[in-house]
Amino acid sequence: MAETLIESRIVYFYEAVRCGTIRAAADSLNVAPSAVSRQIGLLETELDVTLIERHARGVKPTEAGEHVIEYFREQLAHKDDLLSRLQELRGLRTGHISVVLGEGFVSDVLAGPMQHFCKQFPGIAVNLDLAGTNEVVRKISEDEGEIGLVYNPPNEPKIVSHASRRQPMMAIVGPGFALSGKKKSITVKDLASYPLAATHLTYGIRQMLEAAAFAEKVRIQPVVTTNSIAVLKQFVKAGFGIACLPEFAVATEIAAGELFAIEINHPLLEKAEAHLITRVGRKLSVASNKMLQVMTSQMRAFR
Repeated sequence: MAETLIESRIVYFYEAVRCGTIRAAADSLNVAPSAVSRQIGLLETELDVTLIERHARGVKPTEAGEHVIEYFREQLAHKDDLLSRLQELRGLRTGHISVVLGEGFVSDVLAGPMQHFCKQFPGIAVNLDLAGTNEVVRKISEDEGEIGLVYNPPNEPKIVSHASRRQPMMAIVGPGFALSGKKKSITVKDLASYPLAATHLTYGIRQMLEAAAFAEKVRIQPVVTTNSIAVLKQFVKAGFGIACLPEFAVATEIAAGELFAIEINHPLLEKAEAHLITRVGRKLSVASNKMLQVMTSQMRAFR
C-alpha cells in the first residue's frame, strides 16, 4: 500500500459509482472510458483494495469503496465549510447555493424566496435542479445538493426536515370540467372514473395516489403519465380530465381562475406534507442558512 494518496483519482472512482457505469462517468468527466478505468485501477493499487464490483448493469462499490466515498464526501463537506467561513468574512458578497426541488415548488420558490434573496444578496449564485421525490432525497443524502424541497418524502435516516406543513393532495380541475364548482370533495373511487394525468412512480405525488388506491381496492390508470408538473397543468387546463397536486403547486393558476382544487376524502392524501430538508450533520454555508430561513418564512408551502 502506498504511503501517499493521490486524491484526484478518487474523483474518477466517485463519478463511476455516482453515475453507475464507467462510460457514464467518462461522459460526465469529459474523458475517455479507458481513462476512468485506468485511474480507478491505479487508486486500487495505491490502496491495495478492490473498490468496485463490475456487473452487467454497471458498477457498484465494495465495502472498502464505500469507505473511500464516505471519506471523499467528508472532504467536500470540509471544503464547503471553509468556503462558507471565507464567505462570511466577505459579508456574503460571493458564494453559491445548490437547491434540489420537486417541480411543484418552482412557482412558490420564484414568487417569494428568490426575489427577496437575490435582491438582498446579488453576488450569491443559486442553482435550482428539478427532480422527483426519490431523486431529491438521494441527492441531498449524498451531498449533491445542500437544500431540498420535497413533497411527502419517504423515511430516510440521513435526512432532517427543517420545516414541514400539511399540504393535502387535491383533485385539480379546469373551469369547464364537470366537477368545477359542483363538488366540495370527492373520493379515490371517484377519481378512477375520470380521465387522469399523473406523474411517474418516482414522484411522491404518484406514490401517495397509488397507496390510497391500493387501500381502497381501486385501480388508477392514468391516460397520461409524465415527469412534468407543467404537463399536468396543461392537461387540466385543456379540459381533458383531472390531475392530483397539492394546492400550493397551482396557487397562481387558482388565483387567476384557471384551475380549481377539490378535496379528496382519504386520510393518506389529507395528511400529505411539504418538507424543507438537508442531510443530517451537514454544515450549511452561511448563504445556504440564509436561504433556508427565507424559504421557511416566505414559501406558501410552509405557511
